Amino acid sequence: MLHIIGYSPRWRDDPRLCTMFAARKRVFVDLLRWDVPVVADRFEVDQFDRPGAIYVLLTDAAGTHLASARLLPTTRPHILDTLFARLCEGPAPSGPTIFEITRFCLDRRLRAAERLTVRNRLVSTLVDHALATGISSYTGVAEIGWLQQILAFGWHCRPLGLPLTSGSALLGALEIKITPETPALLDEAGTWHGASVEELSHAA
Repeated sequence: MLHIIGYSPRWRDDPRLCTMFAARKRVFVDLLRWDVPVVADRFEVDQFDRPGAIYVLLTDAAGTHLASARLLPTTRPHILDTLFARLCEGPAPSGPTIFEITRFCLDRRLRAAERLTVRNRLVSTLVDHALATGISSYTGVAEIGWLQQILAFGWHCRPLGLPLTSGSALLGALEIKITPETPALLDEAGTWHGASVEELSHAA
């Protein structure tokens, strides 16, 4: 199942958000050793998880987290323009139709054979969501290895500046343009895995 959910201060009452924040902790804190906040030693929730954030979440039929991503509006402070502005040669792209993709998370428990399919479904859903809601582009910050994968998905994507070192990581910023032609471009690259309308579940 695919769910598009807005942030709520009562996120603990939504088991979907709880499983997502727990999965983020397993990936970004336990595996990648990011220095980010952890709530109750179980959930990775930071200062950008607040009203206005949108979560694109993929679960199995039992509600188990498979993959997720967070979308942040760029009309208010977000990761690129506050924490990593130096990655952009000019001002970070912003506007009501530009959102930042953050916390792209594939569950650690996925088998290797499942990861590619789940990743492609999440990428395709991000495109579907953009086309359905009028989002014209996504921005993001990524470690260089992940950045190279994003560039190869097939969509129109441009670096916003030269990659720079942050701690032990080499990071880059990018902008992804979303147009009606994007699904076909992803399909040509072997990335497209669109979801049927019946699979989408929307919650405020």
